[in-house]
Amino acid sequence: MSLHGDAPIEIADPDPGWPAAFAAARAELLRALAPWVVDIEHIGSTAVLGLAAKPVIDVMVGVRSLRDGAEIVAAVVGLDYEYVPEFEVELPQRRYFRRTSKGVRTHQVHLVERTDTAWWDRHLAFRDWLRSHAADRDIYAGLKRRLAAAHRHDRRAYTDSKSEFIDAAVARALTESARTGSGQVRT
Repeated sequence: MSLHGDAPIEIADPDPGWPAAFAAARAELLRALAPWVVDIEHIGSTAVLGLAAKPVIDVMVGVRSLRDGAEIVAAVVGLDYEYVPEFEVELPQRRYFRRTSKGVRTHQVHLVERTDTAWWDRHLAFRDWLRSHAADRDIYAGLKRRLAAAHRHDRRAYTDSKSEFIDAAVARALTESARTGSGQVRT
């Protein structure tokens, strides 16, 4: 399997079971990472009710420090996740894990230092923007379906092609947050 996986990109209709799948993953990770964890958030498209998505639960785990990296990695691997250190070439501040069932990816864990607010805030801003702006959520769903059809076997092209939309939504979310003084765009 390549770094990004060989399976074709499939976009599923929204599944009301995604929040429960996240809650189960969160509880499991919280137990295993209790000495290090600061916060755990559901990110990505499965975190937005009503949004079509690749049916993979994205979990963002904020830890105090990555200095305990070997212990943290062992704890996550002990939960039947595969550690993929190759991604650290592009994103050295993140530890990436994936879980599969019957050869199909079901979960991804993005582990970062909670003090890396740029990474953290960007992911929450995008999620929260889509949660509170149904029109953008629906536009994004259509974009994802078109890109999945066009780049069915090219995850890099699929991901890169979404960047302009994501960057614009994040900019709007952060601008709105600054304008309202809320520090967040959560609903």
